[in-house]
Amino acid sequence: MFSKILIANRGEIACRIIQTAHRMGIRCVAVYSDADANAHHVAMADEAFHIGPAPSSESYLRGEKIIEVAKQSGAQAIHPGYGFLSENTDFAEACEANNLVFIGPPSSAIAAMGSKSAAKAIMEKAGVPLVPGYHGDDQSPETLRAEAEKCGFPLLLKAVAGGGGKGMRVVENIGEFDDALAAARREAKNAFGNPDMLIERYLTQPRHVEIQVFCDQSGKGVYLAERDCSVQRRHQKVLEEAPAPGLSEETRKAMGEAAVKAAQAINYVGAGTVEFLYDVDGSFFFMEMNTRLQVEHPVTEMVTGQDLVEWQLKVAWGEPLPLEQSQVKTRGHALEARIYAEDPDQDFLPATGNLRYLNTPDESAHVRVDTGVIEGDDISIHYDPMIAKLIVWDETRDQAINRMVQALEHYRIAGVKTNIRFLHALADSQPFREADLTTGFIDSHRELLFPKSKLDIHKALVLAAGFVLEERKSTEVISTDPWSPFGRRNSWRLNSEYAQPLQLQVGDDIHELKILERDDNYQVFVNGSVYGLTVKLDDDYLQAVINGHRISIHGNLHNDRLVLFYEGDTFQCTLYRENYVSEDMAADGGLNAPMNGAIVAVQARVGDAVTAGQTLVIMEAMKMEHAIKAPADGVVSGIFFSEGEQVSEGAELIAIEVADENTEEAG
Repeated sequence: MFSKILIANRGEIACRIIQTAHRMGIRCVAVYSDADANAHHVAMADEAFHIGPAPSSESYLRGEKIIEVAKQSGAQAIHPGYGFLSENTDFAEACEANNLVFIGPPSSAIAAMGSKSAAKAIMEKAGVPLVPGYHGDDQSPETLRAEAEKCGFPLLLKAVAGGGGKGMRVVENIGEFDDALAAARREAKNAFGNPDMLIERYLTQPRHVEIQVFCDQSGKGVYLAERDCSVQRRHQKVLEEAPAPGLSEETRKAMGEAAVKAAQAINYVGAGTVEFLYDVDGSFFFMEMNTRLQVEHPVTEMVTGQDLVEWQLKVAWGEPLPLEQSQVKTRGHALEARIYAEDPDQDFLPATGNLRYLNTPDESAHVRVDTGVIEGDDISIHYDPMIAKLIVWDETRDQAINRMVQALEHYRIAGVKTNIRFLHALADSQPFREADLTTGFIDSHRELLFPKSKLDIHKALVLAAGFVLEERKSTEVISTDPWSPFGRRNSWRLNSEYAQPLQLQVGDDIHELKILERDDNYQVFVNGSVYGLTVKLDDDYLQAVINGHRISIHGNLHNDRLVLFYEGDTFQCTLYRENYVSEDMAADGGLNAPMNGAIVAVQARVGDAVTAGQTLVIMEAMKMEHAIKAPADGVVSGIFFSEGEQVSEGAELIAIEVADENTEEAG
């Protein structure tokens, strides 16, 4: 077995690989960019080497630099993880040329599946069913438009070298085609260096079911159950599970055998995933093959009891597969939720910030957390916004869902926006519990997935007041005289009771509270109502009784910003001071950056007349494009950034002189 390997990756997958390698007695070499000098994967590794600036194109995508480090460190093999160089044919070939084992498939297999159009041709020859569409070499807009009309609508434009939802667009009709093609090509060019597209019929109610396959160097292959990855946003997976609910044993077997056949058709070695679209009538179609370890591989590990990274290392060393197909068994049900730094309420825009407060659920045989960050780390614009993967297992799907809901309630983050509340609503929703799964699940159930807060606003304000006051007490310097009234933490005043004021800002609203404090309780006056409050704060855990209702929450107060966590929900407010009056970042007619990112295109000029909803700027953040649209009809009066520039969230991009609706046309 290898004695030392290099991990050509970062974040949670680098940490995940190091854990297994160390358990097997293998030393690990990490690489890091400027942004990751203090990253968790660097601390976990036995040694680490700096490879360049923060942008991945200048660090984690520098194959020649990584190979140089591997040779310098004495590593015998390179594990690419997923993303970055994991499916890069040139890098796999360069490893071989430098006598380094690439812990993945041969470069020929990567090349065969790297082009989605070529992959479909190979699968067609191998007898694997395909979705109707076009995957030819002629990439002229005229040909693609003609093939789109032939295929029919709705259809899916997909980058031939793509993955992770990048370079992908759903097109509902021919009128949308040209703009969608231009955007998908541009995104594919930026992400993969290849703008070529394929066209597929877009199935309206499909499920995304994928098979984990493994092949050794002798050509023997097995499949390790299937995963359902139907719940997606922007064509990126959000929640995965194994096994896929509702599949017959015959379908499972047929899919698994088709997946192994697909892998063997390209002389595959190592871990791979064959992805299928599963239609309502029980038919399934080959979609693509990912020639690497998948993000969602832990759910397969949880139901099979196998360590897939260990399998990768053994197969790369030349050992046979650890199990025959007849020996592969599954038990129970597993779910994985991807914890992202993003804002679900703003169409899942990526978010950045500091993880100033981070609490994860306790790990056990039922709960697993795969992450590459710790409290205090920054989520930057340079890499994928995934914070962690939360994986749960139990005997049945219902029990596993309950585990997931509970674990999400124990996952608490402050300092950066996350999708935890959204994931909690999703996992706990009745349609999900009933396995009513399609790739359009999120759009079909938006009202359920974006619920109102569980905390009544008045109770939330009372709890916030209790947390703030108790937090202040815990840091106050008090008199050492136990009999002195000045040493009592109750805002004591001679011959009077003092109701201290507290102003809390929630969004744009400022709430005026008055708190009358006694030794063991408070009276809180909010908007004409009075609440009796008894509280006890232990670190971040607040136990409260409000008018006889006992309730427990967690919270984090930092620089006058308070976040309360309650049953998967959050309540955020700020201790208001006059100098906190928020600046109107979006003045009438203004167009502001909704996130940190780069300007990809400016589609207007000063003096242009624009209409509400018209795309004026395209931004890129974390490798995804986002269209910034005009908020109203008007005329562009100023443009403040140009293509290629980096902008911060809230920065004004374009000024628009809004048309006056009351102005009558002359004549």
